Amino acid sequence: MKHLAIFASGSGTNAEAIIRHFQNSKTHRVTRVYCNNPQAGVIQRASQLEIPCLVFDRTDFQDGKRILEQLKSDRTDAIVLAGFLWLVPDYLIKSFPSKIINIHPALLPKYGGKGFYGEKVHKAVLEAKDPMSGITIHEVNEKFDEGKIIFQAACYCSEEDTIETLAKKIHALEHKYFPVVIEKSV
Repeated sequence: MKHLAIFASGSGTNAEAIIRHFQNSKTHRVTRVYCNNPQAGVIQRASQLEIPCLVFDRTDFQDGKRILEQLKSDRTDAIVLAGFLWLVPDYLIKSFPSKIINIHPALLPKYGGKGFYGEKVHKAVLEAKDPMSGITIHEVNEKFDEGKIIFQAACYCSEEDTIETLAKKIHALEHKYFPVVIEKSV
């Protein structure tokens, strides 16, 4: 059984999709959600699905002691970033080499890097009149969105698309593919 930790900062729709995907799995199990935002919707989603949540601040995250102790206590095999907005510190990357994966709402290497997340990505895609967008699932390294690409899925952008309609297309791809790629990758 592979034990998964999910790190999230926001509403938690991807975290919920992952948790639900593995609820009855014989191979993978989400053991805990880690959240850096005490107001995030992911906390309530995790609670409703009976997954414990550890809320932490920037000091805890940079120091790492509390987080690493909990990850070890949960026998964590891999970390999944599902809408987690902070750069992952070196201690986590070294503790989980090639075992931290992230999802990005664009086809990397386009529209990636510090500050490119959520609606900001969709806005940039639409302003560039890019005919395609999509998702990228990648390993995490010491830089934003530069780890080895594991999987990509694309969707078309139309002239009628808005940030909201593009976001819906991207969320559909995320919820369809992210849990499956996790299952095959870790």
